[in-house]
Amino acid sequence: MSELHQRRLVPEILDGLAADDPRALASRRDLRCINALMFQARIMASLLRKFVPKPPRRIVEIGAGDGTFMLAVARHMARHWPEVELTMLDRAGLLTAELSADFDRLGWTIEGITADVFDWAEGTQGKRFDAITVNLFLHHFDDAGLVRLFSLLTTKAPLLLATEPLRSMPALAAARLLPAIGVNDVTRHDAAQSVRAGFRGSELSDLWLAAGRKPLEERRAGLFSHVFVGVSDNAAFELNP
Repeated sequence: MSELHQRRLVPEILDGLAADDPRALASRRDLRCINALMFQARIMASLLRKFVPKPPRRIVEIGAGDGTFMLAVARHMARHWPEVELTMLDRAGLLTAELSADFDRLGWTIEGITADVFDWAEGTQGKRFDAITVNLFLHHFDDAGLVRLFSLLTTKAPLLLATEPLRSMPALAAARLLPAIGVNDVTRHDAAQSVRAGFRGSELSDLWLAAGRKPLEERRAGLFSHVFVGVSDNAAFELNP
């Protein structure tokens, strides 16, 4: 366990590849499979049901990637949450007309924003959201970067909900077994690095507190996931009974 005692950040290969690079395309397909194996969409849907007190009007996802994760979440939520306006932020700009049509069929509308998350969060203009969601994204930043990001995001919405990699030996062992399901070299490298950069205990809560806000929940979820929920505006937030 000593090698996982502290977070260790190493650049992930996918972040340095062009969006249309064949290795990147294959790795994003792998990530869709990994999200499913980790039950990430179900875990996020359960957090939204627990912590968002009424059907929201506007949600923003940061680090949205190709949008398929949040589409899976929407399929869990759309029956009870109609007409959500979903903003999907990512610096790669991977959203497609086909994805938009999939959301339309669920009664949700999407807006894609191609931008660096810090540039976007530092903007003084723009919408106020009911919640911010993030999946397998926060682990890309060191602790100082996360405190800065959290401080900026607290002005955008009263609530942040995150599903991240669990930093544990079983999760690292599972990452090393991914070649058995045919993932490519990019995914093999990045999955193990994601675990080493992941979270456990109260690490995200401590960083949220350092940003001057109140953590609500942080825990392991399933075998390989770590979840965090933080509130930025107590007056605007009431937990579901």
